[in-house]
Amino acid sequence: MEAGTNGPPTNGLAERPRVRVAAREVSRRYGEGDSTVHALRGVSLSVVEGELTAVMGPSGSGKSTLMHILAGLDRPTEGDVWIDSTEIGKLGDSELTRLRRRHVGFIFQFFNLLPMLTAEENVVLPLRVAGESGDRRWVDELIERVGLGERRAHRPAQMSGGQQQRVAIARALVSKPTVVFADEPTGNLDSTTSAEILELLRHSVDAYGQTTVMVTHDANAAAIADRILFLADGLIVKDLGPSSTKEILDAMEEVSAR
Repeated sequence: MEAGTNGPPTNGLAERPRVRVAAREVSRRYGEGDSTVHALRGVSLSVVEGELTAVMGPSGSGKSTLMHILAGLDRPTEGDVWIDSTEIGKLGDSELTRLRRRHVGFIFQFFNLLPMLTAEENVVLPLRVAGESGDRRWVDELIERVGLGERRAHRPAQMSGGQQQRVAIARALVSKPTVVFADEPTGNLDSTTSAEILELLRHSVDAYGQTTVMVTHDANAAAIADRILFLADGLIVKDLGPSSTKEILDAMEEVSAR
């Protein structure tokens, strides 16, 4: 996928899926002088509609920084980022907040639920913040799909970690965002619960066409992806299609040895 001169990287052929998130020559530096940290060193990528992309790499490789920049939570030192064909670097803070509210969903490792709200109230929170009532049938379907039909009135303290992450997934999906960003979504869960959460994420892509970018250190998590990007020292150094856990572990070993 090539980057256009005045726009986001394109697919080249009209019949190919639409590019939903793109970056061109994105760099991110922190600090100055001898203490400068180069978190990203000129990353270019495109994420197409209905694709689950996993981002992996050793600690300090820049994967979380990349996700934050793609999601508009941080700004690059250099380079351009697009969400749904909008170049977000040209937006002011309030415009960027509105764009994130409309186009971006988040799933975090530690759930980030509001403790005073019920499961259902946490799920519909993005709609309430945007001043929308939402489609009641869609909300009900989503709550049932993630297995919270009997937990919708429970508060986070009354739920297990896996149930809280199910709430977080439903919350990310409820506004039907352009892209969902998942930051280590299984990092705080046991292996059985992790498998259930990964199945939900995969279902959201297959059933709803939900474009998803997932940062993970877990090869089992990456194995559900359509594409796996490997970062090292702030650069994408390997790009794999659907792969087995073993193939991903082998690739990680190769990347870590660079």
